[in-house]
Parts: sequence; structure tokens; C-alpha cells
Amino acid sequence: MAWYAYCLSEQASFQQGRVRRPFLIESLKGVGGNAVRGFPCGEFVVIVSEIGDSPTLTQQSVMEHARTVSECFKLATLLPFKFGTVFESDDALRQAVRNNKKTFSESIARLRGKSEMHIKVMVREGFALENVLAIPPHKAGGEYLTRLKEQASRDRERQSRARALSLQVHKLLSPLQEEVSCKKVESGIVLDIAHLIDSNGVAKYQSRYSNALHQFKNVEISLTGPWPPFHFMPGPSKVRTLNN
Repeated sequence: MAWYAYCLSEQASFQQGRVRRPFLIESLKGVGGNAVRGFPCGEFVVIVSEIGDSPTLTQQSVMEHARTVSECFKLATLLPFKFGTVFESDDALRQAVRNNKKTFSESIARLRGKSEMHIKVMVREGFALENVLAIPPHKAGGEYLTRLKEQASRDRERQSRARALSLQVHKLLSPLQEEVSCKKVESGIVLDIAHLIDSNGVAKYQSRYSNALHQFKNVEISLTGPWPPFHFMPGPSKVRTLNN
């Protein structure tokens, strides 16, 4: 039997006392409306649904996966699996957990009481950095801005501009950890910024974000969260990922 996996957590968060057999989580429906179960693996539990040999995954499936992970996140510290992760059998699932037991334990300990906030920043093509940051240039690093202006390559200039902007966001919001990606789009550049914060500090973080908005102009900026820590996971396990 194949199992579609949503996330991994500590068994104690879902059961009183350890169990050996998969158990139904009645309050949840997973991908395709399938029942959601907890598959116990020692101290851990993997949240799964039974899945056929050739399932069809759609954009709706992406939302169903995210919803299931988010509902579990309300109950426990967890490690989300990538959308489309499938274990081919009971033994494959147990083996993957055994092989990564130390990493999973360390990651759960590191992420306990933590949440992820996600910021998206859109900078339109043609705006110089000093027209984006509504602060004196020396506060973003005068030497850095000088180097920025001297760069001949538009691509390098774009990357440097994004880096300076992400550094300013980091300075204003002070996350515990961050992951930043930048991509070029037709109308400019988009920064995707994931911040790891203490869950009990969400309101404080949101307040900092609101206060920081006036520091930026000529950009589109949005905040979502709190989310499970999707961007702060250990390396991938040896499991199959379905194409969607």
C-alpha cells in the first residue's frame, strides 16, 4: 500500500500513549478528500493518506495538501513534506523515518514553538535602489550603494538591488532565520522572503511589519502567515515525489 505524506510530528501530539497501527484522524480530509491517518514510527508519527498507483494531482490538490499541513500545525510542531511526496509501502515509510531519525529529532527540537512568515516584494523595472528605500543611502551601506552604481551588468545590478532590499527587510523585522529567493519577471523583480520567528511573537512581528511599510516606496509588498516552517526543513529524504 502506498502512502501520500503531508508531514511528520511527534506521536505524543496526536495520541495518548504510543500505538503501533495507523489511526484515523477524523477531523481531517486530505488530498482528493481521502481520509487522513497517523502512521506511527516509534516516537514519530507521519500524517498520511492512502493513495493509488497512478493518482492525479491538481492545483486543488496543492491547496488540499497545504490545508492538511496547516491544520496539523495547529496541534503540534511538525516537519512538512514537499507536495507530492509518496512512500511506496509501509516498510519504505518506516525505513525513511529510521534513516533520518536524528535529523528529524534535531529539526523538531529546533523548530519547536516556531512559525514561518512570508513576505513578497515586487520592485518595478526602472526604479533605482535609492528610489525604493525611503531612508538615507548611508543606512543601507554607502560603500555598497557606490559599488551598486558602478556595476555594468544589469543582471548583477538587479541582484545587488534585491540583496540590499532583503537586508533592509531583515534589519527592520529581525527574524531568527531567513530564506530569500529572487526572480526576474517581465515587469521587474520579485523577492520571496521567508522568516522564521517565535510563534508567540507573531503579533509583535506583524506590528513591526506595519511600522516598516513607510520605509519602502515604489514597491508592492505583502505579508502572509503564520505558516508551518516550509522553508526551514532538513535535506530531502529518499522518497518519491509525484509530478503534478
